[in-house]
Amino acid sequence: MNRNTISKLFPLFIVISLSLIQCKKDEAISSSDSKSTSSSDIVTSDEKKEDSVKEEERPNVPDVVIPRKDFGYFPWVYKNTDSVSQKNKKEFTGKALYTILALNRLDRANIGAADTLVVPAKIEEDFLRYSPFPGHVTTLENVKKFVFFSYPIQAFGVYEYGNLIKWGPTSMGKKATKTKTGLMFANWKKEVAISTVSDEWKLRWNVNVANFDGIGWHQYAMPGYPASHSCLRMLEEDAKWMYTWVDTWILNKGGATTRAKGTPLIVYGDYPWGQRRPWKKLLESPEANNISEDEMNQIIQPQLAEIMKEQENRDAVIQQVEQEKKAKADSLASAKTLASNNLK
Repeated sequence: MNRNTISKLFPLFIVISLSLIQCKKDEAISSSDSKSTSSSDIVTSDEKKEDSVKEEERPNVPDVVIPRKDFGYFPWVYKNTDSVSQKNKKEFTGKALYTILALNRLDRANIGAADTLVVPAKIEEDFLRYSPFPGHVTTLENVKKFVFFSYPIQAFGVYEYGNLIKWGPTSMGKKATKTKTGLMFANWKKEVAISTVSDEWKLRWNVNVANFDGIGWHQYAMPGYPASHSCLRMLEEDAKWMYTWVDTWILNKGGATTRAKGTPLIVYGDYPWGQRRPWKKLLESPEANNISEDEMNQIIQPQLAEIMKEQENRDAVIQQVEQEKKAKADSLASAKTLASNNLK
């Protein structure tokens, strides 16, 4: 190769060399980007895992059901023998009958004693739609289970994590034997308890809430007004459901003292004695019996610290009980193994 040829090829060699250097740089940058992306992907994956764990740890909070107020109510004179009343008696069965009874604070045995029944213009599939209580209460968002009894409207509302899951009618203490008000906790329960007032009174699905006062919620006659000897009466369907749902106390060894309290409840207000029954006002206004969320928050807030303290204690006690059960099971297993080895 002569000098002229070399001189012609030299510039081409420089270009190729520069290209190769640039390629190496590009590969290095690409590799660096790839590593950076990979690291980012790992972080994102971890975050997703953490989010997934947090999601799994979240409690199963029920959906919010907003009570409907866009339909009215009409009166039904039950004792009438006209064609309209007879038609109503044939049509209003099952869920429809339960709805009407509940709205009038009656059971089936007492429907004939009523003069005028309040009947909704529309029978909703979900009874929560008729609730006088708000669908959500902010103050209760961290409270696992809670029951609110309203003396003025003779009704109870059941909440889980601030969301209403059930409501129903009640017949609380008559004027001479009023139901105790304030914060209480569920104690023990019994499918059939005998009243301390009369041994002829059998209280089905009884949940005691004031042990020394003998107060509890349970199934009993619902005549459409406060009639009990301080207990909180319910329709049987409601009492049975509540019996299964409620958490009761946990006692220390020997059963003389309480280790953890059960489901909290508040009984609030007083009945408008001598006045028109509150639910009859629904005929003029579908919102007549409403209790607002603000009102509920104001009632519950002063009691919230104690409710949360008892809830945290109960959670801790349940963990302790599980650990104690495990330790006992392990001890029995070890004893059996030792005994078996000694026999060999």
